[in-house]
Amino acid sequence: MNHRQLAFDLNHRPALGEEDFLVAPCNAEAVGWIDRFPKWPSHALIISGPPGSGKTHLSRVFMAKAKAVELPATSLLDDAIPVLPDAAAVVIEDADMLAGHAVAEEALFHLYNQAKSSGSSLLFTAGSPASRWEIKLADLSSRLRSLPSVEISEPDDTLITTILVKLFADRQIAIDDTVLQYVVPRIERTFSAIQKFVAAADKKALEDKRKITVPLARAVLQPDQRLPFPD
Repeated sequence: MNHRQLAFDLNHRPALGEEDFLVAPCNAEAVGWIDRFPKWPSHALIISGPPGSGKTHLSRVFMAKAKAVELPATSLLDDAIPVLPDAAAVVIEDADMLAGHAVAEEALFHLYNQAKSSGSSLLFTAGSPASRWEIKLADLSSRLRSLPSVEISEPDDTLITTILVKLFADRQIAIDDTVLQYVVPRIERTFSAIQKFVAAADKKALEDKRKITVPLARAVLQPDQRLPFPD
């Protein structure tokens, strides 16, 4: 397994102020939608996915491309008739947090209609597609469910390996192939788990004053097991 080759198997997107975005099958459709802007079939799009999957980075790419501004979702919790920002496009992250809040749902409904009438574009990010949001306002629910929606799925082995290599490289750590071969089939297959593992392994290596090895990786992945395994 060649680390450098893995890094080039997946395309890199411009950092735009944040870490590089790795394009893989699990997120390629979402990337494609951002790349196609402004040629969307609707004035709005929903990108959903688990924590750490790159939704925020894609929203930043969109903001740069569309000259968009971000409207915090929390700002809609107290004002049922908000004013749409004066911009060509607006990003609302974690939009699903507004579901079930009467005032916020009214606010989101008004923003949706304002954007449509003014020709502005909207990008929503969320943890799940709108079809799973517990929206009480029927008109809002029907409009959001009719929007184009793309979901980022959990990573496959290739992407897990590449993310591990990259996150360790960000910490100036060259990770050994044997460690990757041990970790990849055993780690929880989520973006957040990968990030937590890298942080925990780095912390333990610093505390123990040793390199990241298979025994150290096993101790991080299975902290309750104390099986002997010499470094």
